[in-house]
Amino acid sequence: MTAADDRAAFATAMGDFLASWNLPRATGRVYGRLLLNAGPASLDELGEALGLSKGAVSVAVRELVSWGLARTIPQPGSRRLLVEVVGGFEQLLAASHERTRAFVRVLRTGTTSAEDERAQSRLTEVADFFESYVDAGEQMLRNRRFQRGT
Repeated sequence: MTAADDRAAFATAMGDFLASWNLPRATGRVYGRLLLNAGPASLDELGEALGLSKGAVSVAVRELVSWGLARTIPQPGSRRLLVEVVGGFEQLLAASHERTRAFVRVLRTGTTSAEDERAQSRLTEVADFFESYVDAGEQMLRNRRFQRGT
């Protein structure tokens, strides 16, 4: 397998992964490619590398910018933009935490409908587990911010 094949496989894997979060597969592929790039890339370069239209890349970039995962760099005297990946990991984790909190809320409402104490206990145990997961992730984010001094 060549380096280009490895990059393509990584971008595809990122597309598949972010699609599981209900983001467009193209958005994940663009994000994956940006993570691998040494520096900023144009929409044309991204489209060529990924086999996507400039329109698809443009939509994906807007999505990534809205999530705080990429930024655009205007080029003086041109309408052309360059795109580069930015940290954004905190935003991804925060989004994951919010989805998990919503899941916990649904689990907790189910406890009142459980057929017996065993089912109620099972729901409570699962909700407690995912709540602990979110709490641990929040602590990790706080520690990271503290270490960076932000």
